Amino acid sequence: MKIINPRSGTSFILSKGKKLKITDIEGEQVADLLCYNLNDKKEYLSSGRTIDYAETIFLTEGHPFYSNRSNVMFTMIEDTVKRHDFLLTPCSSDTFRIIYGHEHPHQGCFGNLCNALQEYNITPDEIPTTFNVFMHVTVNGETGKVDVLPPKSKAGDYIIIEAKMDLLVGLTACSAEMSNNYSFKPIGYEILD
Repeated sequence: MKIINPRSGTSFILSKGKKLKITDIEGEQVADLLCYNLNDKKEYLSSGRTIDYAETIFLTEGHPFYSNRSNVMFTMIEDTVKRHDFLLTPCSSDTFRIIYGHEHPHQGCFGNLCNALQEYNITPDEIPTTFNVFMHVTVNGETGKVDVLPPKSKAGDYIIIEAKMDLLVGLTACSAEMSNNYSFKPIGYEILD
């Protein structure tokens, strides 16, 4: 298993048919996941299309995840937590400045993804909403108010996705206090046959 250190990120290739296991090593730690079609990086993971076609914001095992071109990029095949988020954008220095009031903000998952994907010529404007693995977000049915609660994941919980095309993957150990119950921890990942 490879380790993503707290408040950092990485990128790697996930070939079609391969599986990616993402593990919450210590519990209550979010991982921001995004991907691009390796052969045409203008095709990327789409929150809007995935939620629209699934008709739910609670995505879990059995759900396909779609690109901006309505092609299936991956399918989630195992999920021990069954609560994740695909509504909120990756945290950024602006997140910490606007929401938390930090005067010297961390670059967040957005900055970590920018750095990790730079070698593949992905620009900041090409980073979409991420699938926030293990993130616990609720939406009030009357007011629409969004709340970020502590993740339901415990140490050793995981998801497994299977690539349906060759993917360029970006993955982080999330940097936002609220998302991780105010404690920053590592994320584990491994590519399976």
